[in-house]
Amino acid sequence: MFEPGKFLVSESGYFFVKANVVKQTTSTVFVCVDSGFNHLIRPMFYNAYHRIENMTEPVGKQRIYTVVGNICETDTFGVNRRISEVIEGDILCLYNAGAYCFSMASQYNSRMRPAEVLIYEGKDYLVRRRETLDDILRTQVDISVLQKEPVS
Repeated sequence: MFEPGKFLVSESGYFFVKANVVKQTTSTVFVCVDSGFNHLIRPMFYNAYHRIENMTEPVGKQRIYTVVGNICETDTFGVNRRISEVIEGDILCLYNAGAYCFSMASQYNSRMRPAEVLIYEGKDYLVRRRETLDDILRTQVDISVLQKEPVS
């Protein structure tokens, strides 16, 4: 027996994030990125491991980082990971994001879902555009309408 979604597509997906802040505390160096568990929830839900690599500087000096998201809750992509030195603006890749990354994504805290790009035979194709604020607001009802008409 095997779990077909993860088995078939996990390795086919990569999730790219940008380092917004590198923050040193007394015991930990945090890399804060421009995404959160609303886009890749598996590390928070299941303690799932996703290898993380600095794509901007893949062969730089190695340091130990904890990579965290931008939502003020338990939003941690990786703890004590050895990654090439990260500076603000670097692009990080979380591997094995093909299974359940976008399908489990949400608009939690009114945050928009990212775009999806397919690379086929060396060419890139936008297969799902990045959401906009209009996408999030589209299904909301104007309260003034509710005050004039009964809800059915």
